[in-house]
Amino acid sequence: MIDLHTHTSFSDGTDSPTELINKALASGISTIGLTDHDTVAGWDEAISHLRPRIALVPGAEISCQTEDGISVHMLGLLFDRENKELADVLEQTRENRIGRMNKIIARLNGAGYEITMSDVQEQLSDGATLGRPHLADALVAKGYLKSREEVFAELLHNNSPHYVAHYSPTPEVAIALIKAAGGVAVIAHPMASLRGRVISTETFKDYVSAGLDGIEVFHRDQSAENRELLINIASELSLVVTGSSDYHGNGKLNQLGESTTSPEEFFKLESKANARRVIKL
Repeated sequence: MIDLHTHTSFSDGTDSPTELINKALASGISTIGLTDHDTVAGWDEAISHLRPRIALVPGAEISCQTEDGISVHMLGLLFDRENKELADVLEQTRENRIGRMNKIIARLNGAGYEITMSDVQEQLSDGATLGRPHLADALVAKGYLKSREEVFAELLHNNSPHYVAHYSPTPEVAIALIKAAGGVAVIAHPMASLRGRVISTETFKDYVSAGLDGIEVFHRDQSAENRELLINIASELSLVVTGSSDYHGNGKLNQLGESTTSPEEFFKLESKANARRVIKL
C-alpha cells in the first residue's frame, strides 16, 4: 500500500515520526509520505527509523491561499529541502502562524473563553509547527469541549467569527517553488467542502500551467460524486491520481492506509521529480 499524506507531532499529528513508521509497517504500508504542515523537521527522525520493508516519500503540506481568500493545501513531495527559496517561504508561513494564533486567542477571549498562548504552546511537541489543532487541544484540556472535532465544528471552522487567515503563498507560487526545488506538486483534498469554500473546477487549468502534477482524489473528506469529478479532471488535464489517509494519529479519525495511491500512479508521479528521492534501506 502507498499512503502519500500523513502528519506527525512535528505539526498537528499526535505520533512521532518513529511511531508513524512503526504503525505504517504494522498496517502493511510499503510506501509512506511524511507531509507535516509547512515543515520538513520530522524527516530526519523518520529516515533514521526506516525498516527494510518500508520506503519514505519526504514532503510537506504547504498552506496556500487564493487571491480571493480560499484556503488550498498543496502537497510538495520529493523536493530538495536545501532549496533556499522554498525553505524561506515555509519559514515565513510558520512565523506568521504565531501572529495569527494571538489574534484567534484574542477573539476567543472576547467571547468568554479563558485561553492563553502558553496554554496552546503546552500542546506542542518540540519543533512542531503551530496550528489551530493545538488551540483545539488546549480548549479541550481546559474542559470547554470534548474533542478536536467538536472544537472545530463549533469554534474554529473557516466560517467561524473567531477564524483569522494568515500569510501563505498562492497555490501557483507554491507549485512553482516545489517544481523549482525538483519536487512534485499534488493538490490535497481540493473538494473537501466541509473545510470551507473550495476552488472552482476551472482553476485546475491555472495550476497545471504553474506545474501541478497530481490531484489527491481518494480522501475521506471528498464525496463519491466529487471523486468522480476529480478523476475526470485528472484525465482531461493528464494529472496523476493519488489517494491518501491524511493521517493525524489520535488528532483525527483518519486511519493509515484508508485511502491509497496505486503503484502505477505513484510511478508516474515519482518520475516527474528531477531526482530519485524516495528513501529506502
